[in-house]
Parts: sequence; structure tokens; C-alpha cells
Amino acid sequence: MSDTMLEQQLLRLVENIAPDEGLNSTAIPSVFCYKISAPLFEMPAVYEPCLCIIIQGRKSVMLGKEMLSYGKMEFLVASVDLPIIGTVVEASEQQPYFVVQININASLLSEVMLKMEKLAVAKRKAKSGLFIGQVDPQMAASLQRLLSLLQTPEDIPVLAENVIGEMHYRMLRSNYGNDIAQISLQDTPTQRIALAIQKLRRDFDQTVAIDELAKMAGMSVSSFHVHFKAVTKMSPLQFQKSVRLVEARALMISQRMDAASTAYKVGYESPSQFSREYARMFGNPPARDIASIRL
Repeated sequence: MSDTMLEQQLLRLVENIAPDEGLNSTAIPSVFCYKISAPLFEMPAVYEPCLCIIIQGRKSVMLGKEMLSYGKMEFLVASVDLPIIGTVVEASEQQPYFVVQININASLLSEVMLKMEKLAVAKRKAKSGLFIGQVDPQMAASLQRLLSLLQTPEDIPVLAENVIGEMHYRMLRSNYGNDIAQISLQDTPTQRIALAIQKLRRDFDQTVAIDELAKMAGMSVSSFHVHFKAVTKMSPLQFQKSVRLVEARALMISQRMDAASTAYKVGYESPSQFSREYARMFGNPPARDIASIRL
């Protein structure tokens, strides 16, 4: 099958799988499809470890102060939890933005690595937790098998695990495979920073001491700062602040909480400080920002 035919088949499959605007869940719990029919303004979110493949359209993502862009038949891998500002830049009613998201299973990644002829090599320095690359014909064919499986639900209990494992294998065979593998290799700087990130993500509403995080990662405070910024492009305090603000926005949208109550719930001691930092990140104070979203 030619590359063009495969791309057309993937588009037909995802159009069927994602008929609704926004998030479309699938019968495989770790697989999601998004459909966006118009360019979006900046939407901060916290990505969990995942592989995202754009079938149609283009998106830009900002991690810290680093801006990346990817489009049709390109992939993004977030190897750790990361607060990201995403913007869909190419989408229309006629040609919606379609992306397939597959959550990364660290245990499955380790299992696949052990079966590979060429084992990943542990690195002494951490690198960015965000990667963008080109979908090769092999990864595209694996994705086609995964999306086709969703057309035959009776096959999912038997075959889904193998096909998801195949997608993990394709990630490891990509140009960034060795960097992605660092999250599953024991005692690499990336794997140890990932543990600290999980704590910050889990306890975002609490005060967490940097020396406690450094101790958890088995590093000195200075070394911890260097490796943490390499992975996330921000300091631990900036990371926690970004997570707090994203969680706050979600609470005000989904639970209609007011700004002051939300500020205290996500860990701020001062609603005024919360409003200032919220406006700095989202462009408007909380009430105005949420009102514009609802409109």
C-alpha cells in the first residue's frame, strides 16, 4: 500500500472513530481521538505520558519558553507529565484537526524493551520530556491496525494489548527511541526526575520542599534543578504553579467554582496572588477568562 493510500485510509478510519467535536473515547481505554473543526486559542493542559499522532491539521505546543509545532503524519511524545500550552493552528469544518492519542504504559514499554535485539543505553544526562518526529511507514501501518481494530469490538479483548505493544515498539524504534526509553530504565536521571514530577503532580495543592524532591530523586539540590529543567524546561516551582493554574481553570469550568474558593483549593494562600498569576498565564483574570470560554 502506498503512503498516500495509507494516509487516506487512516483519515477515513479516524473520521468514523471521532464523529463528535472534542474528545472521543474509544473501546480501548488507553486510546482517544480528538476532532477540532476550527483553530483554537491557547489551551493549557497537563499532558500525561502519551503518544499523539496528527492525521490532519497542525498544532503548536509550548513547554516552558520552548515552542514546537507538528502536523499531518507527525507525532508528539510526552514521556513524563508536562504542563503544556497547546494551540490548534490548522483546522476547519471541511478539514478538521484529527489527532490520535495513545497513553504510554511504562511497564509495557519495559516489557517491549527487553524483547528488542538492541537494548536502550542509559544516559547520564536528562533531556527534554517532549519529542516531535515524523511518522514512518511502519508506525503508520501499526496505527492503521490499531484503528481498524476499533471497527471490530469483538476482537479487542484478544488483540488490543498486542497492537498497543506494537505502537510502543514503534516509538522505541523512532529516532527518539533511546531518549523515550530513559523513563523506563532504572536510575537514569530522567526516570528519577519522573518520580519527583509525579509527586508534584499528585500534591500540586501542597507546599513541597525542593530538598525533599531532590532527596527523592537521589540528587543534590543543584543537580536536581539542572536535570529537572532539562526535562520540563522550567523550574520545579514554575512547574507546580503551571499545574495549579491548569487545575484551577478546570475546576472553575467543570464545577463553576468562584475564583477565591478555587485559589484556596489548589494551594494558594492569597486570592489576589492567584488572580495575578492566572492572568499572566491565561491572558485574562479568572472571571473574565471563564466567561469568555463559556461564551
